Amino acid sequence: MLRLNGYSTGAFGKWHETAAWETSVSGPFDRWPTHQGFDKFYGFIGGETDQWAPLIYDGVKKVNPPKMDNYHFTTDMTNQAINWVKAQQSMTPDKPFFVYFATGAVHAPHHVSKEWSDKYKGQFDKGWDAIRKETTANMKQMGVIPQNTKLTEKPEDIKDWNKLTDNERKLFARQAEVFAGFMEMTDYEVGRLIDAIESIGELDNTLIIFIAGDNGTSAEGGMVGMYNEMTYFNQVSEKVEDLIPLMDDWGLNNTFPHMAAGWAVAFDAPFKWTKQVASDFGGTRNGLIIQYPDGIKEKNGLRTQFSHAIDIAPTVLEAAGLPEPKVVNGVPQTPIEGTSLVYSFNNAEAAEQHTIQYFEMFGNRAIYHNGWFARAIHRAPWQITNLPPLESDVWELYNVNEDFSLANNLADKYPDKLKEMESLFMWQAEKYHVLPIDDRTVQRTNPAIAGRPDIMGGRTSLKLYQGMEGMLENTFINIKNRSFTITADVVIPKDGAKGVILTQGGRFGGWCLYVKEGQPEFTYNFLGLERYVIKGNSKLKPGEVSIKFDFEYDGDGKGKGGMGTIYVDGKSVGQARIERTQPNMFSADETADVGLDNQTPVALGIGYGPEETVFTGVINQVIVDIK
Repeated sequence: MLRLNGYSTGAFGKWHETAAWETSVSGPFDRWPTHQGFDKFYGFIGGETDQWAPLIYDGVKKVNPPKMDNYHFTTDMTNQAINWVKAQQSMTPDKPFFVYFATGAVHAPHHVSKEWSDKYKGQFDKGWDAIRKETTANMKQMGVIPQNTKLTEKPEDIKDWNKLTDNERKLFARQAEVFAGFMEMTDYEVGRLIDAIESIGELDNTLIIFIAGDNGTSAEGGMVGMYNEMTYFNQVSEKVEDLIPLMDDWGLNNTFPHMAAGWAVAFDAPFKWTKQVASDFGGTRNGLIIQYPDGIKEKNGLRTQFSHAIDIAPTVLEAAGLPEPKVVNGVPQTPIEGTSLVYSFNNAEAAEQHTIQYFEMFGNRAIYHNGWFARAIHRAPWQITNLPPLESDVWELYNVNEDFSLANNLADKYPDKLKEMESLFMWQAEKYHVLPIDDRTVQRTNPAIAGRPDIMGGRTSLKLYQGMEGMLENTFINIKNRSFTITADVVIPKDGAKGVILTQGGRFGGWCLYVKEGQPEFTYNFLGLERYVIKGNSKLKPGEVSIKFDFEYDGDGKGKGGMGTIYVDGKSVGQARIERTQPNMFSADETADVGLDNQTPVALGIGYGPEETVFTGVINQVIVDIK
């Protein structure tokens, strides 16, 4: 809408809006940023990326990160945004700009240098129970939350800090230090962007809408946190004794970390729950700052009217003086569902205009209406299996005007009001296509189970060619939980070859067929926790060679092992067992690549990045067959 009304538009950072099956070279690209109104996009497609080794797109083209000391994606994307804004205003100073700036922080993985994390050493040693109390008291003192706000009880699964072991306290405190460092680094980079806008004289005339948070802090780290967040998606538990040796490196490029759920609960105080729990404000309520010197008279004012993320677009349109379009490019438009917040800019006492709002995620559901809030807590973020039936959920009732933190359940006192609110939820759920409610979690990563489109369409064979790289997991043939073969027809030069033939995933989980010291090898990397290496017993001869890897899966079920065999020109040259395989996901953003390993390496000793891991022979074709 803004672009069609004369704005230059740029998106930087996270874009988790494109359908998973539309992320291959074949598109369609209609739901990529540059086909949805943005002139410029520089960022990653999906929910998260490795901040040290990100998968970056410029428009729809995959690009490698620039070479720079201490590279970090947040700094990179900020540089890109600053350069774009300055260049745009230099070339067309009369043309307004719109920037969508969405960092990967502080979503997992919590990647940050010790320069930032070490600043917080010792500050979380007091533990999450003390932090919950302190932050609630601080917010009351600052006037951010009402003085009568009660600190809710934390979930029963979260242990008291004083009942943890010394190793647990030591590990968990470090996890929080890294999270805090990641947050401060992000704040610094946001400040650089705002300073750049000020430096070109446009700050007073710029509406800045700053949303701090990620739906509430994430508790997907479980009870002890994770060195590798992919263990969550593969339902593998990590142990404190295994994480202690990695503690000093927490947040660096040899980790892909998440923190223990106790910190998510603490950082969402005074609320009880966290991200994923859409039926609690701890999972939905985020700090919002709006700065607009030319349009807002009051400084440092507070607004308490209920609002929602869907209110942002109407706010921008009204502030820009643009009407909501009825038709765009000949297509009739569905009415915007949100309510502009401009009415509150210069009137702190203005009557609330967003009066009803449903919430739902993974079965956790709620409804807000005129100060009342009804909800059902269906599952905790760390609960993946053995969920209760949705029909058995018990609804609760709260008066938000009197009970900011949702501490006092009024269901028994006002049963008729609760029934009315439940009916309102079903009305809204039907109106906005929430039904049927789906409480599956990691199962949704599998298209066959989730019931969503799959670009492979049930194919059991995929032929690949040299130069094909950057294939995201959702658009690549699925070899998980089954037998498969990889057959590569290659040409070995006279002086031998080295490098990757075909790989999928990276340092924190995946597999790779490659040549090392002239011999064929296969590595299965189980979540970065174990590597199973199968080696050929002799060097490859120059000329045309057929290299085949055959994996015989152990049988029915998920995540089992099997026997792997390497063949050269039909002859077995190496065999070994792979004891465990990843059942659900290799990576959030590491890709499948022919002829190189684009980001972090699956295998050890083959180099790092697309230049060092490149195959030095010729790859005519690679065929992956599912048995």
